[in-house]
Amino acid sequence: MFELAILDDYQRIALSLADWAPLRDRVNITVFDQALGADAAAKLAPFDIVCMMRERTPFPASLFQALPKLKFMTLTGGRAPSLDLEAASAHGVIVSHTGYGSQQATAELTWSLILASARHIPTETAGMRAGAWQTTVGRVVDGKLLGVLGLGKLGGKVAAIGKAFGMQVQAWSPNLTAEKAEAAGVHRVDKATLFRTSDWISIHMILSDRSRGLVGAQDLALMKPDAWLVNTSRGPIVDEAALLSALHAGSIGGAALDVYDQEPLPADHPLRQAPRTVLTPHLGFVTEDTYRVFYRDTVEDVAAWLDGNPIRVMNPAALTGTS
Repeated sequence: MFELAILDDYQRIALSLADWAPLRDRVNITVFDQALGADAAAKLAPFDIVCMMRERTPFPASLFQALPKLKFMTLTGGRAPSLDLEAASAHGVIVSHTGYGSQQATAELTWSLILASARHIPTETAGMRAGAWQTTVGRVVDGKLLGVLGLGKLGGKVAAIGKAFGMQVQAWSPNLTAEKAEAAGVHRVDKATLFRTSDWISIHMILSDRSRGLVGAQDLALMKPDAWLVNTSRGPIVDEAALLSALHAGSIGGAALDVYDQEPLPADHPLRQAPRTVLTPHLGFVTEDTYRVFYRDTVEDVAAWLDGNPIRVMNPAALTGTS
């Protein structure tokens, strides 16, 4: 029997959202519902198969080196920057991915954050529980200016919803052309204009060397004092220290965040106590619909590997023994 680990199943729902019966007589399944942290190597040492939840558990080369028993991995979704595929191939570990489903889930969460910030929902909810009544005055988004940082598939969905709410929408990214912006029905502006004029700025960029720290102190300083920054992409795209400074100084309206430099966010992290924030724990893709795709495909991936015919392989070099 092979030993299989399901990682970072925070809600302990992996086994209920897919039919694992095809694997029951072939593997022993262990579910980890907490982040592994510094003990990852010791905890994963007994396992032949590891099923990852996106990039929640980093897999650098050093971890592969510490896991000589590891033979096969699955990755939910199709991309995990924290997974060293070259190291996986070098150690003969085959990595298969799953489908993703729709990006609509993250677009909807983005709009949950925008609307929650506009009407101060977290503050008013806390006030109701404490016995208060009407402590804030909100804003409508109709007629306001939405700035979209990154007009790809997800940014395009967010922009379309903004237009449906009656917002004016403008966009910028390093490679965005006026033609592409026009095709999406939005106006292309330069980065400074986007930060200086937008009422809400929503980030939809892939984290890379080019986008890390893309939003810094100079950009935040351009924002209007009632403008909000919304980030459902990746935390390191925004300079965290600069954002904290702006929040405490009151130079921006606030920040609505679903992603952070360190995840899970430590209980004592200063963002948890920062003023004018709406915070969610990286929920963008966390829906039953998406998880059903993730775990259905995970079972298919493992079964195919057990049968000697791995599918959706991310590192073909592991199949041939080359790296």
